[in-house]
Amino acid sequence: MTIDWQSILFQFLGGLGVFLFSIKFMGDGLQKSADDRLREWLNRFTTNPIMGVLVGIFVTICIQSSSATTVITVGLVSAGFLTLRQAIGVIMGANIGTTITAFIIGINIGLYFYPLLAIGAACLFFLKKATYQHIGQILFGFGGLFLGLELMSASMQALHQLADFASLTLHLSNQPILGIFLGTIFTLLVQSSTATVGVLQGLYAEQLIGLNSALPILFGENIGTTITAVLASLGASIYAKRAAAAHVLFNVIGTIIFMLLFTPFMQYVQWISSVFHLEPRMQIAIAHGSFNVFNMMIQLPFIAGLAALVTKLLPGHDGHINVTTKHLDPSFIDSSPAIALGQAKEEVLRMGEHALRGLEETFLYMKSGETEHIPTVLQLEVGLNHLDNEITDYLVMVSKQPLSRADSVRHHTLLTNVRDFERIGDHFENILELLQYKDHHEVSLSKSARQDLIGMFSLAIEAVRKSIEALDTASLSLAQEVTELESLIDDMEDKLRQKHIARLNTNECSGAAGIVYMDIVSNLERIGDHAVNIADSILGIRH
Repeated sequence: MTIDWQSILFQFLGGLGVFLFSIKFMGDGLQKSADDRLREWLNRFTTNPIMGVLVGIFVTICIQSSSATTVITVGLVSAGFLTLRQAIGVIMGANIGTTITAFIIGINIGLYFYPLLAIGAACLFFLKKATYQHIGQILFGFGGLFLGLELMSASMQALHQLADFASLTLHLSNQPILGIFLGTIFTLLVQSSTATVGVLQGLYAEQLIGLNSALPILFGENIGTTITAVLASLGASIYAKRAAAAHVLFNVIGTIIFMLLFTPFMQYVQWISSVFHLEPRMQIAIAHGSFNVFNMMIQLPFIAGLAALVTKLLPGHDGHINVTTKHLDPSFIDSSPAIALGQAKEEVLRMGEHALRGLEETFLYMKSGETEHIPTVLQLEVGLNHLDNEITDYLVMVSKQPLSRADSVRHHTLLTNVRDFERIGDHFENILELLQYKDHHEVSLSKSARQDLIGMFSLAIEAVRKSIEALDTASLSLAQEVTELESLIDDMEDKLRQKHIARLNTNECSGAAGIVYMDIVSNLERIGDHAVNIADSILGIRH
């Protein structure tokens, strides 16, 4: 009997496409339902590695993608919200969470996926409320997942007639390293470990591959899934690179351990399958889940060692900034609101230091054009937003306590200071984007315009620095100096606008360069305004 290779290939690739689309579509629906709470859960509840594992499992189940969880984790490490040890715990949990899809696939739902597709489509097309849209997306994705599996399984049935395929599976059973390689490469290509497991479940269910050949492919899939985190870490901080490297090492070490214990592990899977009379697809799901759970249990006590290893493999320090709060102790809110306000002030001062450093790093990027300053600026701006939320929430809780008149004034002042520092972060981020636009579009500033910006930048940095010192020491003289600097910045803005018009008239400056130039001047003037707001608040308290 002749095998129609074109039909087999097209049907398999079509099924794989439907499967991959459905997984992503369902994951997007779940992620939209959870909204921004995912990052908050990862940031707030990963207090130790064990909690990190649990949060990693939960978040991955919610979004149906271990890759997405690890990418978010790498981003949080890069931004300074998670330590490397916390991140490793989350990554371990993500590996376990992703096995849930394999168990779902292992459930034989017959042809019920067709009604799921119909209900999902009805929700998407006829119900306009966002909640129902998300539910429709989840149901349609869930049904499409099984449709893709059905198409792939149907395409595989013809392979029974192929003698060469039987010899290939025999070769795989004798060469487990080849199986690991195939699992890794296939997952790298399709960018989905779930897809690899789904295909493997289909092959095993059709008896095209034995358990001794399937397990090495399963181990290789866990290595292949790490590529997404590696790609996400490129261009990020050294700490993000270490988190991605820990993900790779965790799965490579697990594969080595289970290859050494291959026979006992295979016997365990066969035993548990016979005890519970598991279907072939569910047997692969059990093997997948067991591998990741046992791997986590083996390596969890050695998280500190794993973190030390990746630190040694990727040495260096890139000015990593801790943007989490240090001084906001909730116990002081009830017992002593005055002390709580003092704690909040310390955190506001830290926020001011971050704002100042972000402004300085932006200035250095403008002068040198070295892109190494960009990640630091972006990290500082994200950190300022985070501190803004944390400090504001803390001060809101303090406001519910009885405060003296003086403490009420301090409380109000700190709230306005927080807002001013956060806005400074927005302005230096705006300047960074303008400078990046200038570089990407090869817009050049004239020498005169460049010198003007350097002068105004220096004044703005000095104003912010003195405002922080004035806030720290409650110094009237420093606050007055900030007021004088702000007046100089305002005068300078007027002069620079006039000089800019003169350069345009003499064709010394292009229109595109002029737009960038004046927007930077405007942002620097606003930074001066926020610095003087801080100084005015100090003068108001003292008076």
